[in-house]
Amino acid sequence: MLTQPALNRIFIILNVSEISKVDFNQVEETDATTVRKSVDGTKTFIKYESGSTPTFLGSLTTKEGPYTYPQMLNILNGSDWVKPVNI
Repeated sequence: MLTQPALNRIFIILNVSEISKVDFNQVEETDATTVRKSVDGTKTFIKYESGSTPTFLGSLTTKEGPYTYPQMLNILNGSDWVKPVNI
C-alpha cells in the first residue's frame, strides 16, 4: 500500500549536467551526492511535494515529467535505471 506522502510527490527527470541548477532546499533530496542516477550515469531525478513547485524548474532545459509516484516506479523499473543481473 502506498503512503499518502508518496502519493503527493511529483517527480522530474533531468540530465546530470543540470544538477547544479537544482535548489536542494526546494526538493526532497539532500544534495547532488544523494541523487540516484541512471545506469549510464547521464540522468537523475528529483522529487517534491505536490503544490509546492520549485522555482528553478523553469531553468531546466532537459527535464522530463512531471510524473506521479506510480509512473515513476514504472520508469525506475526500466532498463535505463536498473542494471541487468548476470547469472
